[in-house]
Amino acid sequence: MAGVHASSWTGLHPKLGCRGRWGDNDLPPVVAGTVIRVDVEHLPRPSPSPRKTLWLWSGPGEPDLDLCWRASLRRFDIEHTFRFVKSTLGWTTPALQTPDQANRWTWLVVAAYTQLRLARGLVDDQRLPWEPPRDPAKLTPARDRRGFRRLRPTLGTPASAPKSDNPGPGRPKNTRRPPPTRYSAVKKAA
Repeated sequence: MAGVHASSWTGLHPKLGCRGRWGDNDLPPVVAGTVIRVDVEHLPRPSPSPRKTLWLWSGPGEPDLDLCWRASLRRFDIEHTFRFVKSTLGWTTPALQTPDQANRWTWLVVAAYTQLRLARGLVDDQRLPWEPPRDPAKLTPARDRRGFRRLRPTLGTPASAPKSDNPGPGRPKNTRRPPPTRYSAVKKAA
């Protein structure tokens, strides 16, 4: 069993500014908490990278080490989700001009991510040659995306058939369009 050493310091607080959540305040509040340092003697498997110290923060009150540890593990999943959404689904790719555009784009990316997660049980594992096989119920969003390509044609669409790319017949020969209606210019008095 690896030796684990945990140290903690209570009564510490982050340096907050009067922005974001506390933008309306004259002075930011003091949120005291506990900083926890976790050191491990050795890891279960040999690793070429050096051991890193794990730093955790717990809010006011007595820190629950089990809850802090689980929250740290959950953070790993969240960071990889953001990485996937940014790099693969293109969340930060468009140059949006207004907050409303950014909000709509974010909801479109969330809808695409949700479709990938819902299609998990319907797609086949299209793995790369160096990837090990996975249980279809535990596919990652990237593997869902690879398999979604084969699923999409079988789903159908509520849209009508696409129109032809060929131009239409146009106006019949020897016909004239009437001149456009002219409107007097609006003049403002100075």
